[in-house]
Amino acid sequence: MNRAPIVLAVDTSDLNTAKQWVKATDGVISVVKLGLEFFLTFGHDGVQQIRDETDSDIFLDLKLHDIPHTVAGAARAVSHLNPKYLTVHASGGAAMVQAAAKEMPNSSITGVTILTSLSEEDVVDIGFKANALSSAVGLAKVAVEGGAKAIVCSPLEIEAIRSVVGSAITIITPGVRPLDSVGGDDQNRTLTPAAAIEKGANLLVIGRPITSRFAQGATAMRERAIEIAEEILK
Repeated sequence: MNRAPIVLAVDTSDLNTAKQWVKATDGVISVVKLGLEFFLTFGHDGVQQIRDETDSDIFLDLKLHDIPHTVAGAARAVSHLNPKYLTVHASGGAAMVQAAAKEMPNSSITGVTILTSLSEEDVVDIGFKANALSSAVGLAKVAVEGGAKAIVCSPLEIEAIRSVVGSAITIITPGVRPLDSVGGDDQNRTLTPAAAIEKGANLLVIGRPITSRFAQGATAMRERAIEIAEEILK
């Protein structure tokens, strides 16, 4: 089968487990996402060890957010890892996004809009003037103006963001849950994988619906990844 447009969220503080997850889904997924917990635990060497285990693209999900000078320095510090994607918070402004993009011209700086863990009430409480949809669209515009080549948004905002950023920008969406997934995680604004692709997403971030099967063994995890891939690709 062709690789599915799945970004596997490798959210674990155990390096050996991370390697086994990557091996179990090799050839099924397209991208491996390494987040802040992973990076702070294992650093540059951990990222390189994962890279050595797979030919999938690397998504370094650090969500950088600071003044442009500091973000430029942070991007420069990880540029030798050559990730396909590096996240920055779009709310840091176009100049901040541009600072990261300048330091990593061979990577797709990826603007994070509104976290999918936030409800509409949370968005208001934080102080955004508009609702989640309008705020996410505005942040996407800011990120692209700063040179972002990809955007992270909720699946509920895909169509609106696509209409303003165009077809050349990669849209990556967490907050996708297969129909048979159970609750209990921290995502609020969600859709099924197939529905997110239909709305125009390029890549889907999926973690626990796949990685939770590792408790039953690597084969069970791989079979689960294939099930979801087939749901997307059919």
